[in-house]
Amino acid sequence: MLDILYQDEHLVAVNKPSGWLVHRSWLDRNEKVVVMQTVRDQIGQHVFTVHRLDRPTSGVLLMALSSEVAHQLSQQFEQHQINKIYHAVVRGYVNESGTIDYALVEELDKVADKFAKEDREAQQAVSHYATLSQVEVPISVGRYDSARYSLVELSPETGRKHQLRRHMAHISHPIIGDSRHGDLRHNRALAEHFDCQRLMLHASHLALNHPVTGERLVISAPWEQRWQHLMTHFNWQEQCPAYHEVEFIRPIIQDTELS
Repeated sequence: MLDILYQDEHLVAVNKPSGWLVHRSWLDRNEKVVVMQTVRDQIGQHVFTVHRLDRPTSGVLLMALSSEVAHQLSQQFEQHQINKIYHAVVRGYVNESGTIDYALVEELDKVADKFAKEDREAQQAVSHYATLSQVEVPISVGRYDSARYSLVELSPETGRKHQLRRHMAHISHPIIGDSRHGDLRHNRALAEHFDCQRLMLHASHLALNHPVTGERLVISAPWEQRWQHLMTHFNWQEQCPAYHEVEFIRPIIQDTELS
């Protein structure tokens, strides 16, 4: 059973666990547990994806309950009308806040994209970050006797593949648990000392205009137990966001007069 954060006759949003695929993929044919099928069986209704989260990323995953609503939501994503807020634990002390404007070349999968054109142009990618807390812990990593980490809030302005992971690595603050772009020494150290064996990236909040009613929805997904475990070790409990699974900010007034 997945934690349903919001559901009406048009939409459903769940708290996707880390390690789950959003839908079946021929790249992992042996995987039997996927979000889409689980949600379909749980609510007894077909669902349509409108965006994706990487397999190791947890948090708010929004789905439509009709193809028409799926199309409208996809347009909102494409037009950057949906605001996304993530939280991440990264290596090192990050400056208070900033913007990463660094173009990214699309990453190709060795199997799925083996016939794709490789000399692709870099696409604009913009991410905003703000540091919430920092900690130094007495564990030896490499040639250092202690290790520093930051809890950051991330907001992607664009939606490139692995954008947040690649952007944080670009500024030398890779996300903990990232096996592709991260620091394997720190990944191993946190797994050994704090039982942190996942990508520390979570989609905490998703804000959108309801495609049918026009109401502004903010859907939030609480951190799971392993995340809370690390927050306790780092004494970051006070940084836990105030989660209200769904918040209606204000309705959008639509002009009904005919011109």
